Amino acid sequence: MNEQQIPLWRQLQAVAAVLVAIRSGKSGTAALDEVHTDLRPGVQALVFHVLRSLGRAQALRQQLVGRAAPPPVDALLCAALALVWREDDAPYDAFTLVNQAVDAAKKSPATRMQANFVNACLRRFLRERDTLIAMTEKDPVAVWNHPKWWIDRLRNEWPQSWQAILMANNRHAPMTLRVNARRSTVPAYLQKLQEAGMTAAGVGVSGVTLDQPKPVQKLPGFSEGVVSVQDAAAQLAAPLLLTGLRSEHPLRVLDACAAPGGKTAHLLEIADGAVTALDVDSARCERIHQTLHRLHLQARIVVADAANVATWWDGQLFDAILLDAPCSASGIVRRHPDIRWLRRESDISQLAAIQASLLTSLWALLKPGGRLLYCTCSVFKDEGEMQIQTFLAHNTQATLLPSPGHLVPPAAHNSDAVPDNPLGDQDGFYYALLEKHLD
Repeated sequence: MNEQQIPLWRQLQAVAAVLVAIRSGKSGTAALDEVHTDLRPGVQALVFHVLRSLGRAQALRQQLVGRAAPPPVDALLCAALALVWREDDAPYDAFTLVNQAVDAAKKSPATRMQANFVNACLRRFLRERDTLIAMTEKDPVAVWNHPKWWIDRLRNEWPQSWQAILMANNRHAPMTLRVNARRSTVPAYLQKLQEAGMTAAGVGVSGVTLDQPKPVQKLPGFSEGVVSVQDAAAQLAAPLLLTGLRSEHPLRVLDACAAPGGKTAHLLEIADGAVTALDVDSARCERIHQTLHRLHLQARIVVADAANVATWWDGQLFDAILLDAPCSASGIVRRHPDIRWLRRESDISQLAAIQASLLTSLWALLKPGGRLLYCTCSVFKDEGEMQIQTFLAHNTQATLLPSPGHLVPPAAHNSDAVPDNPLGDQDGFYYALLEKHLD
């Protein structure tokens, strides 16, 4: 059965089930993995749309009925409101969405008894659309579709850019590729894309951004390892760490927290050396194996907790360490719109403590004269600028080399002292390059 033949009410049932799972704490990726493969592409597109408008939908539901219905019913109602509230962006016309949402309620045992309630709420919304939307305009969660604590933190840390960052989070992310320097060049690959009828532009040193996303199977040379999918900001890591780093022997490099292996592969594409790729999750380490196999690259892959050095380290110091630390992922919300609804404000301090522990543990494994690149896909300063300021204050052997620091969406560039950059429409990131010297 192809996507066009699947009735919308079935997709809406699955969307509601995914939303229930996310509200219970499951990641969107894991929840979508449980959706039948025939349904998944259409459901994912609808789920992403819902998550980008969930704040508004919840505010509208509050106007329609003060007390939330049981989780399956409330999820279906909020999903329908998120899809229907903005006429110029709705994936289907309003009456079709409402009719199919009511059908979805009628045909599920979990919501059947509340089908008339769903119908009444949605019909009332259609009748009173403008009034109800106006009543939610003073609610920042409805306006920006992020939790209030998230909005407040951005407003405090990025007073000139917070609105641009939030707007960027609600856009679709571009599809950017990294050209394997061992197999091709950006100009040569752009030519291949043109021959395949695809339009794209070079970005950064090794990147290519497609005008329209494509399935990877349709990309010229993907299966042969010519390109990989990687955001332009993430492509900075390997060259930042390795460019200009000199050694009399092959470099010994550690990629800590390495899964799914994109940065590991990039390290191996641009320099010869012995790379150890480390991750605590065995299933995610399998993804590193798959990534390197497709690219015809090799690394030592270890399943271990990077902070628990005694369980995995062989006693030999590293020339270079890449620490892509666990973080809030606040810089990649447009790719994973569930993150904003999963995170809690208390998570930030807990993640910052993990980051600090990893920095301290891995710094001890670095040779004098070696480099450690600390990065997070976060725009929160506790996970970036403040983390490194604290580390430098307590480590006299560390020097901060020229680094990008915080990267925010392009709409927010040239404000709050954010440097302009040639990365195009890149994700939010933080980079700090540290060099170790003797006291």
